[in-house]
Amino acid sequence: MNFNLTEEQLLLQQTIRDFVIKEVIPHAKEWDEKEEVPLNTLKKLSELGLMGMTIDSKYGGAALDTVSIATVIEELARGDGSLALTIAAHNGLLCGHISIFGSEDQKKKYLPDLASGKKLGGWALTEPGSGSDASAMKTTAKKNGNDWIINGTKMFISNSTIGEVFVVLTVTDPAKKQKGITAFILEKGDNGFKSGKKLEKMGMRSSDTGELILEDVKIPDSRRLGELNQGFINTLMMLDKGRIGIGALAVGLAQAALDESLKYVNQRETFGKLLKEHEVIRFMLADMKTEIEAARLLIYRAASLASEGKPFTLEASVAKLFASEMAMRVCNKGIQIHGGYGYSREFPVERYLRDAKLCEIGEGTSEVQRMVIARELLKFIS
Repeated sequence: MNFNLTEEQLLLQQTIRDFVIKEVIPHAKEWDEKEEVPLNTLKKLSELGLMGMTIDSKYGGAALDTVSIATVIEELARGDGSLALTIAAHNGLLCGHISIFGSEDQKKKYLPDLASGKKLGGWALTEPGSGSDASAMKTTAKKNGNDWIINGTKMFISNSTIGEVFVVLTVTDPAKKQKGITAFILEKGDNGFKSGKKLEKMGMRSSDTGELILEDVKIPDSRRLGELNQGFINTLMMLDKGRIGIGALAVGLAQAALDESLKYVNQRETFGKLLKEHEVIRFMLADMKTEIEAARLLIYRAASLASEGKPFTLEASVAKLFASEMAMRVCNKGIQIHGGYGYSREFPVERYLRDAKLCEIGEGTSEVQRMVIARELLKFIS
């Protein structure tokens, strides 16, 4: 099995890397401190086609394969995890959901503006009392003639205040629990639909995260996305690819921590010699590199299967679990190598660790990944 990137993928990787060095790394610290979404940078990324990575070219998208998308997210995360998360949330769940399950009219209406970056958006499943347990969802959609009336609150939603188009999961048949959930497309400007409070977070601080509030939002049935009561079943398909994206993001953060550590050990002296000359430091660097490479290959394996249209649920969860927990270990080692400076905001390794924690939570916690992996392993055992 060959996991070498193609010439086209290598060119894409280098293009994003050059962009990140020039346009992202010099500003990431400021964005983090101000908790500011870099809208001008998102506009530039739109011009590179990165807002429509998952969208078919007939709607103006780049239609990238899953390996290419993972490569892009990793490179963005090497510069700024928050920026990578903003791009991943817009592309993977929102655009992906409409692209796969939307009607032709819905695709024509929404995808061109999303692909061009004219409009940003997000995807809303989680609620204040409903995270990993989707059966606890309280947001409801009730039929009213040819319309639906939606009420509820969504929490921890990426792009909540800057987004204009959202896919929102609702309960349409409470008795069926997860099998009674339906997705709808909502637009900022719909009466009763608004952003709530913006969250102050430990990490991913320049990614916009907050509440969505729905109070008697009336929308036509033409905004229903996919079949009635199939929303959560469709969501499970979406999350598998989303986990590859979060895993790639984790790899990017870990690689950034290693990059910074390599620069630091070549400059800092202790006990009369450079840090890089101490065996204990060399071993830490070796462990960091080994874990990063293992995680990257797991991501490529899951992404390759997805690109080929083969089952990849198990591989996606394995990759996401290992990559997210690996990123925490590697970023923590990066801080240890930097010593007291690593704990300060003078160096970016502390930001990488704060950002990496999200990867163990988003797109299914580490505990959920272990549940999925065990379920897949035991599926065919009598």
